[in-house]
Amino acid sequence: MGALTSEYRHVPVMLEEVVRSLAPAPGEVVCDCTLGGAGHSVALARKVAPDGLSIGIDQDDMALEAAAARFAREAPEARTCLLKGNFADLDDLLIEAEVPGVDCFLFDLGVSSPQLDIPQRGFSYHEDAPLDMRMDPGNNTLTASEVVNTYNEADLARILRTYGDERHASRIARAIVRERKVAPLESCAQLAEVVRDAIPARDRRHGRHPARKAFQAIRIEVNGELDALERGLEAAIRWANPGGRICVISYHSLEDRIVKRMFGEMSKGCVCPPEFPVCVCGHVPIVTVETKRALQASEDEVRENPRARSALMRVARRLDTSGA
Repeated sequence: MGALTSEYRHVPVMLEEVVRSLAPAPGEVVCDCTLGGAGHSVALARKVAPDGLSIGIDQDDMALEAAAARFAREAPEARTCLLKGNFADLDDLLIEAEVPGVDCFLFDLGVSSPQLDIPQRGFSYHEDAPLDMRMDPGNNTLTASEVVNTYNEADLARILRTYGDERHASRIARAIVRERKVAPLESCAQLAEVVRDAIPARDRRHGRHPARKAFQAIRIEVNGELDALERGLEAAIRWANPGGRICVISYHSLEDRIVKRMFGEMSKGCVCPPEFPVCVCGHVPIVTVETKRALQASEDEVRENPRARSALMRVARRLDTSGA
């Protein structure tokens, strides 16, 4: 195993809740759409082995290499199919996997711990590293540097406000444009300093790092994360077998809002006006929502793994609509 994969340490968030909610059974097909270090996948694979199939998808070569080694070490009995790609292309990836349907889907959104921890990847506001933030550097040409140094002030403010829920979006965007006129912003440390200085002192005294929301927003823009989530979730619902479970762990309100809305829309029956004597819309529920409110990590888990603090988990079950 290479040096990079030896560093690929990822603590799976809400592991017990994931296994309990997905309830994988022997012989079933499970698909981890965000494989990462395979912490969730290995636990799920053991439940479906030896006759079931564990599909793992990741756009990061480092993650795929680390996951393959982990499966060989911790679940050698499992049948696996590890695929490189983005879950936005889930239709194509599942055709490649040659499966007729899937019983358990998992989406663990956000950035894996190793991507945050390895300075070269350019995700962290704590590091003096190049502004990159691409989850798949081989296929994605847009970098954080390009966003920061070429987007106009209005677009920067929109991204910061929409994707980061940053209340000082306009001030930060103005400061970025002002600074880059002097010289391009090239490192995470430079950007973090510009963001921090743009935020009023009274709002820098409390809470987490002042650049956290801005970095989140730029990362989402670079990787097209919200569009990918919608496309991936729609495909997962299509591919789920009757009774199949879909579990999504999100880490900020925008992601969670998309999941809640999509599950809600897919669980609706007839949407005709009440005055209609018979249904003419033909709308039938496709899923049932198993989590009326998002589940959160326990206090014990948050103490051991602070990255679980913002995790929100929602689960839906695919209904049998063959007779509808």
